[in-house]
Amino acid sequence: MAIGGKKLSWIRRDFLIGGASALAYMRGVRINAAPRFPDNPFKLGVASGEPTQDGFVLWTRLAPFPFDEMSGMPLEPVVVEWQVSSDEGMSKVVAKGSTIADPTMGHSIHVEVSGLEPHRYYWYQFRTGSEISPKGRTRTLPMAGGSIDAARIGVVSCQKYEDGYFTGFRHLSREDIDLVVHLGDYIYEKKGKFYKTRTHHGGTCYTLEEYRARYAQYKMDADLQAAHAAHPWAVSFDDHEVVNDYAGADEGNSDPTDEMTYRRTAAYQAYYENMPLRRSAIPNGPYIKLFRRLHFGNLLAINILDTRQYRSEQPCYAGKKVERCDEVFDQKAAMLGKAQEKWLYDGLRSSSTRWNTLAQQVIVAPRQLSENRYSMDKWDGYEIPRRRLIGALGDGHVSNPIILSGDNHRHWVAELRSKPEDQETPVIATEYIGGSIASRGDGSEMTNSGRRILKLNPHFKYFCDQRGYLLCTITPAQWRTDYRIMRYVERPGAPIETRISFVTENGRPGAIQV
Repeated sequence: MAIGGKKLSWIRRDFLIGGASALAYMRGVRINAAPRFPDNPFKLGVASGEPTQDGFVLWTRLAPFPFDEMSGMPLEPVVVEWQVSSDEGMSKVVAKGSTIADPTMGHSIHVEVSGLEPHRYYWYQFRTGSEISPKGRTRTLPMAGGSIDAARIGVVSCQKYEDGYFTGFRHLSREDIDLVVHLGDYIYEKKGKFYKTRTHHGGTCYTLEEYRARYAQYKMDADLQAAHAAHPWAVSFDDHEVVNDYAGADEGNSDPTDEMTYRRTAAYQAYYENMPLRRSAIPNGPYIKLFRRLHFGNLLAINILDTRQYRSEQPCYAGKKVERCDEVFDQKAAMLGKAQEKWLYDGLRSSSTRWNTLAQQVIVAPRQLSENRYSMDKWDGYEIPRRRLIGALGDGHVSNPIILSGDNHRHWVAELRSKPEDQETPVIATEYIGGSIASRGDGSEMTNSGRRILKLNPHFKYFCDQRGYLLCTITPAQWRTDYRIMRYVERPGAPIETRISFVTENGRPGAIQV
């Protein structure tokens, strides 16, 4: 089959499973090609992600009873059909096939579609047995190296189900954007608290089944489903997808005597099962490779980073608001790990795009919380790795570096200087820090803590402790970030507004309020 003279390459049988299960199929395990379900198996919705110039990943997970064992699915592989159309009515099918929903992967589906046209919308749908999924819309990226006028991305993070409604995702689903970038804390792992706005199902997550059920609860939210169905996503995790503030280089690294090894293994598998990721991200025990790069023609490169899995233990007893001790300056400390650092810095030096973005989790710019007191979970606890990052961004070879950060639940804007402690040195990068979708609840526009931090840190230009997301519009001339903010999330239906906007001009690092 061809489109515009191009041969389509797409997968009819997409075995997303490892050796043991594949061997079982070859030995005659029954694959159910005509399953029957006691209830709707598409309760978790549909999603797409990892766009390229000619394709994307399509995702769903079969779960007729999401909180039951195996989400109510039988312990057998099930055939799922998929199709992609160039029109919303699904009458112009340009790619189709079938794949296996394997019980060892939670009956999740990750179809890698390719051979499509660049920079255009497509619609997709799944079918298994007589059940048909909701439709989703997705989009390919522009032609590699090609010139484009603009790119628009939404940036989100931190969606604690208990703290508020996901109204922000409903608004995000209606935005005119090319991509959603999720910076982590997609779920929160702790047990339910009955005095909160909404309540987590079950206890604290430790096992694969427990993490699967927590993802199911989040994914059954209609507003989150709408945002997934409207746009392709690029995701990375932070800490709560496993456990709060864990440091991956020192916790759970295959040591069979370390309980974190088993917890990480369960959490990473559940993460893969529930995200629109490529097969290259299938976990290997307590390890998963998530750092990667997306290109919007010659305009924009997005470097998606993992600041959790490879970091060394937080220094100074992992203090949340402490004076920096000698461990902060440890030459062996790591935030990204050697392999990810080399990949990032090599890619930045060789990049030919106008804008080069780091999509990562924790705040990079130095931030005194009170006089000479810092949070050790941020880059403030990892001074030597931060100096290497600043050196890479400021060596004159990187065009227009922009940092996108999450984790903190508040909205900030910061400027990163060549010597962060010296306000007289030049600005080398701009950091746009998005607040949470729900975490921390309603919040307020300004707090005493916000005023104090802005006063202590003149390179921070903005603060707001209400919920929302970033809407970034990138052109050859400028990067514009709109802070899309809601006044409440502890009850549904909040309107959203652009509270403030900043631009970074081509060739002039720094944030200008507009």
